[in-house]
Amino acid sequence: MLLLEFAMFPTSRGDSVSPFVARSLDIIDNSGLPYQLTPMGTIIEGEWEDVMAVVKACFDAMSTDCERIATNIKIDYRAGSGERLKSKVESVQKKVGRKLST
Repeated sequence: MLLLEFAMFPTSRGDSVSPFVARSLDIIDNSGLPYQLTPMGTIIEGEWEDVMAVVKACFDAMSTDCERIATNIKIDYRAGSGERLKSKVESVQKKVGRKLST
């Protein structure tokens, strides 16, 4: 199972890129894959092919009207079951002994 964190944004469309990020989040949300939106990017969980297909769909949508796009990607693969979006956070909270801001 794969956890992929990425941020994708145009560098050629001015200071505010939220309309382009929103376009990507619509694609991610409609993918049906578990995800978590953060202020600095989005984390998606799933099988390699499925997660990469979502990233590609985001790029394809952005590239229709953006001449330059920056993308940062981090990948954590671990064989086995899913639900790591929640279980990794819960594991740390258990060790700290309290709920943390997520």
